[in-house]
Amino acid sequence: MTLSAFDLYSIGIGPSSSHTVGPMRASAGFVRELQASDQLAGVARVCVQLFGSLGATGHGHGSAEAVILGLHGEDPATVDVDTVADQVSAVRADRTIALGGAHRIGFDPGVDLILHRNHTLPAHPNGMRFTAFDSAGRRVAERTSYSVGGGFVVDESALLQGRLVADDVTVPHPFRTAEELLAICSRRGLRISDVMLANEQMWRDPATIRSDALHLWQVMQDCVSRGCQREGVLPGGLGVRRRAPALHRALQARAAARSTDPLDTMDWVNLYALAVNEENAAGGRVVTAPTNGAAGIIPAVLHHYVRSVPGADDDGVVRFLLTAAAIGILFKVNASISGAEVGCQGEVGSACAMAAGALCEVLGGTPEQVENAAEVGIEHNLGLTCDPVGGLVQVPCIERNAVASVKAINAARLARHGDGTHRVTLDQAIRTMRDTGRDMQDKYKETARGGLAVNVIEC
Repeated sequence: MTLSAFDLYSIGIGPSSSHTVGPMRASAGFVRELQASDQLAGVARVCVQLFGSLGATGHGHGSAEAVILGLHGEDPATVDVDTVADQVSAVRADRTIALGGAHRIGFDPGVDLILHRNHTLPAHPNGMRFTAFDSAGRRVAERTSYSVGGGFVVDESALLQGRLVADDVTVPHPFRTAEELLAICSRRGLRISDVMLANEQMWRDPATIRSDALHLWQVMQDCVSRGCQREGVLPGGLGVRRRAPALHRALQARAAARSTDPLDTMDWVNLYALAVNEENAAGGRVVTAPTNGAAGIIPAVLHHYVRSVPGADDDGVVRFLLTAAAIGILFKVNASISGAEVGCQGEVGSACAMAAGALCEVLGGTPEQVENAAEVGIEHNLGLTCDPVGGLVQVPCIERNAVASVKAINAARLARHGDGTHRVTLDQAIRTMRDTGRDMQDKYKETARGGLAVNVIEC
């Protein structure tokens, strides 16, 4: 099992990578399998069942809408976000859907799309079952899949075998732990981004790696720009008002007045994170990094690097993203980035560690300092619960990204002031996160049944 940086980063739509992007990909994949096996023409009905966390918070996370879009043949990276509502409304009104955009069948979301709030499949909290029937009601095909965080979709047999992806590419510098990664850097005299660059060349040539990474950066910038411009109240019924536009105007005015407030930089970082996560909450296009619920942290810290660090350039952006990916892979392989599996420590905590380590490297940090920064980033997010109010990725998720972005910058600076020597290793912190997630009660893991989700009145 080998992961690429571009497995970890993907372009999708909000509000959730595991609850929106994953179900959309799984639904589209089921239709493609029907097409590939020449079964699609004989399908007269499709039933989709969502289990566990998907069933409990699917309405607030847009899971039902994602399934409809996926069955219709839409892809999270390319769907026109401005047409999503109309597409879903048409299916609900007509009670028909064109599978793969071509084969039209009857489809009543109230009957054929079932959210099981209290039933979880055995392999993972985010289970999905797709069943296709012919005109006589006979079962044509069935597939059970799991959305395991970050938009990753795994079928049941692969997950039970402990496999996240089917890619068996052999890379020149394989690593599963931070200890192994540091050993490679020491032995070869490489930075962490160098290790990742060499590994990525098993899939892409260097020019493509660079262009693909810079494309991700452009999507992040576009997301911040949209988030700074769009006013109003976020959907879902909580009445959460977008704050990024007003903060953006205030910061521009302070800049024009040559403000000397030493914390203006912090406010800009807050702005970048708020802008991204407000866009995510509204179903806009974001980069999953490593999840949608934590999508604002890496863009916020990367904006800080580009706009505040002397000498920042595109090469630094690429190295930042590669370093962050190396750290994210450690979390994905050894623990989880799924809020439904380990709580928000797996989402915001992982992203904070990724951003902290990446910033440390582009600031000139050694591999040991990078590992230290990442460890500080996750250590101080251990135990973080996933308790979205109303099942929406808004409260406390949006502010949580802003706070974690500032925390990541501080972690990078702390590590740079040291020599890389520290008491707790990143591997130990990741194992602790995994164990803490296992011990955490399910009500604190993206079910909207605990924490703020039950102590805050929704309306």
